[in-house]
Amino acid sequence: MPDVFVMMGSASDKDKMKPCLQVLADLGIKAQVAVSSAHRTPERTGDLVDNAEKNGVKVFICAAGMAAHLAGAVAARTIRPVIGVPITGSALAGLDALLSTVQMPPGFPVATTALDSAGARNAAWLAAQILAVEDRELAEKIEKAREKMREGVEKSSREVEEEFARDTA
Repeated sequence: MPDVFVMMGSASDKDKMKPCLQVLADLGIKAQVAVSSAHRTPERTGDLVDNAEKNGVKVFICAAGMAAHLAGAVAARTIRPVIGVPITGSALAGLDALLSTVQMPPGFPVATTALDSAGARNAAWLAAQILAVEDRELAEKIEKAREKMREGVEKSSREVEEEFARDTA
């Protein structure tokens, strides 16, 4: 049974969403994936949300470009957390998708991340943090991953410092 449902407005969003699925997999979080459009297949979108809830999904991640109404359409059907990932794909370079995702009416929030792959990664991390509120094992995995990130920064800093010291000596 998946804990996270990742929805994309178009199959063309799949490459930008791969980092999301990778983070979820690395953390051992089961996810379901589907393509559905808020505009072209609204009934399918509604059915997917309803069925996901019945199957125990706890968090929705929705990626869409241009008008980017998928996350909002999902938020209108569920009280479970919805995370939106705006995708670039128009002459407006993703600004349209960002504003469409973040500007929700009161009572129907969508937690919105950055554009494209960076946003996809953070959507997975945010979903993990939401799930970790009630899952100590997952919380520990997140802590370990963050420690590894910190260690990577410290290692990089030492390398840069040593290189700078050699170059200026």
